[in-house]
Amino acid sequence: MIVSRMKAALGRRGFGQALQLTALYSAPVLVCLYLADVFDADVWWHLKTGAWILAHRAVPYADPFMTPVHGQPWAAYSWLFEVLMVRLYAGLGLSGILAYTAGMVFAITLAVEYMVGRLKPECANSLPLSAAACLCLAHLYTPRPWLFSILFFVLVLTIIMQARQTRATHLLLWLPLIFALWANLHIQFIEGLILLVLALAESVIVPRLNTSYPVVKPGVLAIVLVACLGAVCVNPYGWNIYKVAYDLASQPGVFYKLTELEAMPFRDIADYCVLFFGVAAVAALARRGRFLFFESGLLLFGFVVSFRSRRDLWVLVISAAAILAASLPRRYKTAAAIPLWSRAAAALATVIVLVGGSHLLHNDNERFSKIVEINMPVRAVAFIKQRGYSGPVYNLYDWGGYLTWNLAQPITIDGRAALYGDERFFRNIATWNAAQDWASDTALTGARVVIGPVQAPLTQVLRLDNRYKLVYEDKLSAVFIKNRGRRGGS
Repeated sequence: MIVSRMKAALGRRGFGQALQLTALYSAPVLVCLYLADVFDADVWWHLKTGAWILAHRAVPYADPFMTPVHGQPWAAYSWLFEVLMVRLYAGLGLSGILAYTAGMVFAITLAVEYMVGRLKPECANSLPLSAAACLCLAHLYTPRPWLFSILFFVLVLTIIMQARQTRATHLLLWLPLIFALWANLHIQFIEGLILLVLALAESVIVPRLNTSYPVVKPGVLAIVLVACLGAVCVNPYGWNIYKVAYDLASQPGVFYKLTELEAMPFRDIADYCVLFFGVAAVAALARRGRFLFFESGLLLFGFVVSFRSRRDLWVLVISAAAILAASLPRRYKTAAAIPLWSRAAAALATVIVLVGGSHLLHNDNERFSKIVEINMPVRAVAFIKQRGYSGPVYNLYDWGGYLTWNLAQPITIDGRAALYGDERFFRNIATWNAAQDWASDTALTGARVVIGPVQAPLTQVLRLDNRYKLVYEDKLSAVFIKNRGRRGGS
């Protein structure tokens, strides 16, 4: 009788946990389906790169597109992501872009919940903490390769913290495999290597302080770190991938103009949640009453990286979530972890919820095409093709990726800011803002076609300049062609 009652109670608890997990798993992905971000400015040049790779069965070592930097050394460091995206697009159309985002957000939510659940088995504490962490990441749920970096960072941190707490060093064998895949999907594998460096430094320094805090043996971590450094090189660019990472990190100019690279503006609740997470983690460490080397270094790294660029706020969020999960007091001395069947049932239920939600939102390629048309110069590009206007085309930075994908003509700039350099990047912004010397922009004076937003200052100036003729205009974009043989102007 007692045994049967215990089984019934456990069954009810598992069912309740499955319902809570379903809500946790479903909420972030439903947000993705509702927002339907299929018009991201960078996804288009990623698609173009993926198509080029599939067509040539090789990765580019120089810019292969019709741009001012054509032939300049360039590495498609996210080549595997780009191949994945173009495959999804070929099979599903614009729905493939959203499928990628939704699938990755689902995977990240699963990974965060698993990490927190391993460190804090009590469902009453782990699920709200996981939900809060996923809320903080909402700004990053876009079709970008950084979603892979978020996922792999969570996995690497989970493995390292589990190995430190339980001395289960066999878990570290997964890390070289993770880094080998990570380095082919996104350049931010560097963040994961920093975790290993912190763990190795802790294993060397902490024992010298005569503390009983458990750490993995330095020799084991050193071998794993070397293996991971080598695994990163299992990519088409070999050791040069480290140089690519350095070059990207050492170009500070774009951090002042690109929204995704700027510091958090603290204009909505998600930014304040990130700050709260960080402060709460600091308080949790202070409450422990002793200095924890790895956790303190991890949190400091998170603050430095995340407050420099909102694109990297996930470093602080994930780090703080792990620290809070390991630091919060337990209600019970022996807390049962969420059973595997509850997670499996929740994952299956989430898929059903997402299919139903997508149907109710009428998420199909027809709807997505209208969304893209509202945000990208779809009609203007079609007009240029129809009239047979030939470039070079002077364009806005934000539209460069779309033009690279859809317009087989030389353009001025696209979303690869690091490739173009700060000078070209800032020059493009200044010209479209109609800066005093806008007419001296050689990229503009050498262009035959100009395409830009109807509200842009440069567009208003060109309306009054007899060197340019307005040939097309809609609610979003305007197209000018250069008048041949006419001089003067404003």
